[in-house]
Amino acid sequence: MELILKADHISYEIENKQIINSIELEIEQGSHLTITGPSGGGKSTFLKLLASLLTITKGKIYFKGDDIATLTPENYRMQVSYCFQQPSLFGETVRDNFIFPYEIRKKDFQESHVLELLEEVKLPESYLDKKITELSGGEKQRIALIRNVIFLPEVLLLDEVTAGLDEESKQIVNQWLLKLNQEQNVTLIRVTHDAEEIAQSTIIKKIVAGRLEEEK
Repeated sequence: MELILKADHISYEIENKQIINSIELEIEQGSHLTITGPSGGGKSTFLKLLASLLTITKGKIYFKGDDIATLTPENYRMQVSYCFQQPSLFGETVRDNFIFPYEIRKKDFQESHVLELLEEVKLPESYLDKKITELSGGEKQRIALIRNVIFLPEVLLLDEVTAGLDEESKQIVNQWLLKLNQEQNVTLIRVTHDAEEIAQSTIIKKIVAGRLEEEK
């Protein structure tokens, strides 16, 4: 299988505090990788480094063999998409959020495609024009995730995206993510404490005190 991401001895420090310490990791295309470990150990920071939301202090990150420092952040983030634990929606309606990915790519809005995605996450067509202030936490997270995959990325970085969701929303999100991984070959890299989600993954790694350990 082709390597899609490689962390080559990457480190990150801020205010003389070492958060990530020389992590080396190779991730194959189509993998479903879960990163576990204690709170404050550096898991979310590592995910943000892979997303290029933070700048590594030492080492390099490669995407399909290219040093991501040589790629434009906009193009990289279209292919390696980061999903926040707390979804951030904008505008007034769900439609406003779905139009945005088309606008930044200078493409026409494809309503039929978006309606198919709403159906995938068990939301009715009427939600397209629903005000974002009327959405539950689980609905907001589903809308945010759809926004990330309207144009299918190669990698989804998922930072505890089901934390705080009700059980029904969690199951819907997880089933859909598994489908993206298994049927669309989207590489999933997720941070989670959820035992069921950990069990669904095919590769488990553990970060403790900024260092990568093999899961026993």
